[in-house]
Amino acid sequence: MPLTILAIITALPDHHDAVRAALHALIAPTRAEPGCIAYDLHVDNDEPGVFMFYETWKSRDLWQDHMQSAHIKANGPATEGKVASVTLHEMTQIG
Repeated sequence: MPLTILAIITALPDHHDAVRAALHALIAPTRAEPGCIAYDLHVDNDEPGVFMFYETWKSRDLWQDHMQSAHIKANGPATEGKVASVTLHEMTQIG
């Protein structure tokens, strides 16, 4: 059964643009990964520092591989000191 991930990233004030750029850089390499069905980045219309990835993966194991990928690991230093919070929700579609 596919796995849906909602990842909510909140940038610190004055870092919205840098975080947005760093997150946007993840899209192409992630979409090329085995098991990636969808990987879409959204920004809140009223709060420009709040971002959400809506992801669908063929399996949790393939998502875990993604979380260990070079581009995800490189994103940590790119956003270090610029992010207030990250919340991950692992979800299963029920309807």
